[in-house]
Amino acid sequence: MAAPDPRLSGMKTTQQPVASADDASSQALSEALSSSFVLVRLLIIALLVALAFSCCFQVKQNEVAVVLRFGRPVGDTPSERIQRPGLHWSLPYPIDEVVKIPLGESSMVRSTVAWYAQTREEEAAGAKPPELAQLTPGRDGHVLTSDGNILHVRANLRYRIADPVAYTFNFQNPTNLLINALNNSVHWAAVRTTADDALYKDVPAFRESVRARLSQLIELARLGVRIDQLEVQTEPPQYVKSAFDRVIGAGQDKDKRIKEAQGEYEKVTREAVGEAARVVDTARANGNALIQGLAADAQFFQDQLPEYRKSPALVKTRLRLASIGRVFTNSVDKWYLPSGVHELRLTLGREPEAVTKPADR
Repeated sequence: MAAPDPRLSGMKTTQQPVASADDASSQALSEALSSSFVLVRLLIIALLVALAFSCCFQVKQNEVAVVLRFGRPVGDTPSERIQRPGLHWSLPYPIDEVVKIPLGESSMVRSTVAWYAQTREEEAAGAKPPELAQLTPGRDGHVLTSDGNILHVRANLRYRIADPVAYTFNFQNPTNLLINALNNSVHWAAVRTTADDALYKDVPAFRESVRARLSQLIELARLGVRIDQLEVQTEPPQYVKSAFDRVIGAGQDKDKRIKEAQGEYEKVTREAVGEAARVVDTARANGNALIQGLAADAQFFQDQLPEYRKSPALVKTRLRLASIGRVFTNSVDKWYLPSGVHELRLTLGREPEAVTKPADR
């Protein structure tokens, strides 16, 4: 046999260490991959847990929620679309989006389109601007009443959300729409009311007219809100306020005098009715007494008729003596003129009788 090539033997001696290095690299790679797979598994588990938590959401007591799936509310009926307070589930974003709507809070909008111009400082202090000689169109808001007068009107509306889906998704800015409806209601009610009624005589009726119109517009537009409170304030234009005050003063004086006259009329009427009733009762009592007396006299004479028929003279004498006895019963002084005496002299200045004192013992 040929002798081995020393180069090959050298190569063989050098290949054994190379194989050992490959095994170590493979083992290190395997361990690294195993560690990576563990980390990937942990990451996947963490992602799944995070995904599970992200799919759950909490609705508080003073709010409701609506789940939008690709921009559309989830649910067939309005009641199914509203998520009540509690814990709920939804798909992760961007598939589902949760919109929470507060319900217990009362919101407010204000209509100043018909109010005179005020600065923020004047409005905060409740002060009126300086009086001007005339109304400035484009600066001072106003309304026209049914009798052709100009008034300033301001309305404050407090409302709550009654239909969250309609309020949130039917309109891009429902607050502006509600303000426009309130402005429309103020003008609508003003042209159907006189200035005196809107300012002084029938302010509640004017406010109810504004409320009725606003409720109608809210129902037609399906805004999904409920009116809590509506305050309506009216003012005459500043440049004629003194004239309005004088007219109101005259009207109040007129009402006062009318009430005084009405009270006097009722007093006199009550007194006259009472006096008439008293006179009628007295006359009725006197009439009854007279009728009863006449009935008694008639019965008396009817009873005396048999005796009179037997002895008329005796009955006449007895009746005369009875009459004289009745007459003389309450008389202090009595005079009896016998027949044939035609003159009677009386002492008018008679001295009083002396009082007899008991003798001293």
